[in-house]
Amino acid sequence: MGLTRRDVIVALAAVAGTCAAGAYAEGKPAILGPAVWDWERLAPEKTEVSAIRNLVRQPTATLDELEIHVTTLNPGLSSHAPHTHPNEELVIVREGNVEVLSAGSWRRIGPGSVVFNAANAPHALRNVGSVPATYHVVNWKSAATPRS
Repeated sequence: MGLTRRDVIVALAAVAGTCAAGAYAEGKPAILGPAVWDWERLAPEKTEVSAIRNLVRQPTATLDELEIHVTTLNPGLSSHAPHTHPNEELVIVREGNVEVLSAGSWRRIGPGSVVFNAANAPHALRNVGSVPATYHVVNWKSAATPRS
């Protein structure tokens, strides 16, 4: 029994589909699995107003993207002007005293405080203390995240 023209077309289609899937997968970052970030090994990147430690920015099993970084903001400075973005985020204050713009008003908070910035809600953060303020930022994008 020999190969028919139909058999060859089906085989070529299967090979083409496999190659296309492989090329598509290569363009996407790997899914984040279990991970640990050791504070002592996180090298800070200096900016004009702060130092940033970037931990991760990649998809997880349930999120299109998980982004985590830690900022150490110099005294008297803002990380950036009030802004919005379609993804949600948590800010966890580790050290120092900051003011955050949330729900239209500024609130002063300190170590251990947590801020939830809702999708497309104006927010900002500024260091109101006399020493650097360090805070962790966790934000994510999912299928439900509004597109900008």
